[in-house]
Amino acid sequence: MGRALTITDVDDLAVGAWIIGTGGGGSPHLNHLNVRQVMSGGRTFEMIDPTELEDDARVAVVSTMGAPLVMQERLQDSRDVARAVEIMADHIGAPFDAVMATEIGGSNAFQPLMAAAHLDIPVVDADAMGRAYPEAQMTSFAIAGLQPWPLSLVDPRGIEAVISHVPTWKWMERASRVLTVETGSMAATCKAPRTGAEVKRWSVANSMSLAIGLGATVRRARAEHADPVEAVADAAGGRRLFGGKVTDVERRTTGGFLRGMAVVEGLDGWSGQRLELDFQNEWLVARLDGQPIATVPHLICLLDAESGTAIGTETARYGQRASLLAIPAPDLFRSEAGLRYVGPRAMGYDLDPVDPLS
Repeated sequence: MGRALTITDVDDLAVGAWIIGTGGGGSPHLNHLNVRQVMSGGRTFEMIDPTELEDDARVAVVSTMGAPLVMQERLQDSRDVARAVEIMADHIGAPFDAVMATEIGGSNAFQPLMAAAHLDIPVVDADAMGRAYPEAQMTSFAIAGLQPWPLSLVDPRGIEAVISHVPTWKWMERASRVLTVETGSMAATCKAPRTGAEVKRWSVANSMSLAIGLGATVRRARAEHADPVEAVADAAGGRRLFGGKVTDVERRTTGGFLRGMAVVEGLDGWSGQRLELDFQNEWLVARLDGQPIATVPHLICLLDAESGTAIGTETARYGQRASLLAIPAPDLFRSEAGLRYVGPRAMGYDLDPVDPLS
């Protein structure tokens, strides 16, 4: 049987999803408040394990597409993502049995809850990335070679679109990105529908539970006056790589992405060293004194050194005391097939993957 989510679960999800969003996915703060308000009005949410799905179940896969900085300037309406699911159901001629996140990172962790608030269907404890990635083809479903179409897209001004067919996953990213840019670099989307069998075989299972668990870890560490960064590292099988102060951030919104670099000057045991973090929505490459120490697909997480709260690519600012944490990526994304979609070269870097945990 499914699990009824509590307010505490939702609070913990906001913290944990922001951590494993690796700087992207958009700050969950506003969507967290949205879901909290819905729950205060009596709405409940059922989270089910992927194994509970029937093989022929129809699962909607949802996300907000766009640049994280824009997501802080334009409020997201839960009716938009629900409408994207309704449009998809009309397109395929059948209703959905459940809804899941495309990515568990950041604000997109809340998209299935926001849709379920209007559709009254359960939320699957899974996603297709195990974190956040900048482009729509960077999913477990793409690595598996599953069908990339159709896709529905909704803008709050009344723009609704369906991309009925594309030749490849990359073309779906390109086509949907153009639409997103034209609607102001933010739109609600419902990706290609998945069957229960596909979700059970290819999704990153129990990623919502992972995010909730990491949020709970931070909450307990704060209550016990323990180091929340070390607590997260222990809970996630990760490792702290660096600590210092943010001294520079260069960012720009272009092509529907937030791109740039952040600089962290070392403190304490890292005094005199310089960390550079490249990002395209998410932190992608970490360089210590010019040498790569971590790359995608591993999770590169920048956390507030005292609170354990994640620092996003759109929220990094001068003076923040920050710790760099690396968390291992799911095995599928580290495979040869996975690296073709989410390795450094897939992101435009002439680099071999660097494992920060080896």
